[in-house]
Amino acid sequence: MDEFPSTAAAVTPGWIEAQLARAGLLGEARITGLSWQSIGTGQVGDTARFTLAYDRPTAAPATLAGKFASADPTSRGTAAAMMLYVKEVGFYRELAGLLAVRTPKVYAAGINADGTDFVLLFEDLAPERGGNQLEGCDLADAEAAIRQAAALHAATAGHPSVLGAEWLHGREGLLAEIGRLYHQAHVIFRERYDGQLAADALALCDELDRRVEHWLNRQPEEPCLIHGDFRLDNMLFGVGGKNGSGGAEPIAIVDWQTCAIGCGMTDVGYFMGCGIGSDLRRPNEAALLALYAEEMARYGAPIAQDVMLRRYRIGALHGLFTAVFSAAFVVRTERGDANFLSMARGAAELALDHDSIGALDAMMENAQC
Repeated sequence: MDEFPSTAAAVTPGWIEAQLARAGLLGEARITGLSWQSIGTGQVGDTARFTLAYDRPTAAPATLAGKFASADPTSRGTAAAMMLYVKEVGFYRELAGLLAVRTPKVYAAGINADGTDFVLLFEDLAPERGGNQLEGCDLADAEAAIRQAAALHAATAGHPSVLGAEWLHGREGLLAEIGRLYHQAHVIFRERYDGQLAADALALCDELDRRVEHWLNRQPEEPCLIHGDFRLDNMLFGVGGKNGSGGAEPIAIVDWQTCAIGCGMTDVGYFMGCGIGSDLRRPNEAALLALYAEEMARYGAPIAQDVMLRRYRIGALHGLFTAVFSAAFVVRTERGDANFLSMARGAAELALDHDSIGALDAMMENAQC
């Protein structure tokens, strides 16, 4: 895609018509009305819902969703430097079709040469409800998410199209750069949230900061595609109903900007810690992990209990890492502060419950992840 609109306001009826025609949906119809409104809570991308009117009956959808680079220069710069836009466009272009994971169908996926502008035009899944990090979820939602995690990891473990995707590996020197930035982020995070996090959680942040290079450079034993930000804000519940009413399917996963090659239990540890919180996790943790193992076996990728638990303990640190790093390098908002604190609290409690730092130290000694 050589040229594309880089904001919702720049989208025209003619551009959408061209995408729908390419998908074989438009027929002889033409768009006679186009309006949009902002949706979502993302901090590194801007999302909008487009409402369309046609001059005749058509199979084309009445609403679509579009995603664009953030209008905020801080968030936009961070996203470009971390290749977040490159990754999301690459995921929808090359990998989404390989998965049983429910993701929105994409009608357009474009990005500029330096990865600072992009567009994605999606089907509007019209959920009954979007996941909300600050409100939490019930056990049925958590089970639906765990099933999607297993579907993602089992299908992509060792898959040549995944392991061979250069854009998933990042550019040379990126991990070292992230490590340097993380030390800066840790200082900012500690100063900003001192007194709002428990002392043991802040001490855990210090411990991870001292080991962050080892964390970043760990090598998964069985690499697969991971979502990287597998939490409630990136999940839609009750999607795909008739006429956009929602409810036909239990869950869809969105926001693939942080997808990467890694260990599947990184997603699971992240979700169980900063995703659902300790009140739901603690009484249901064993059952949810058992469900993940059952689903992996059902997909033909069984995982041994001891291996799963070892990787889970290490994966729990991903929520803490993400909260600390992201808080420093995206635009600061009131909801963002609440979100990062929620993530850090839940992730720290999980990591402390399972001595994740001890597991990371053992991994460093034994080269196991």
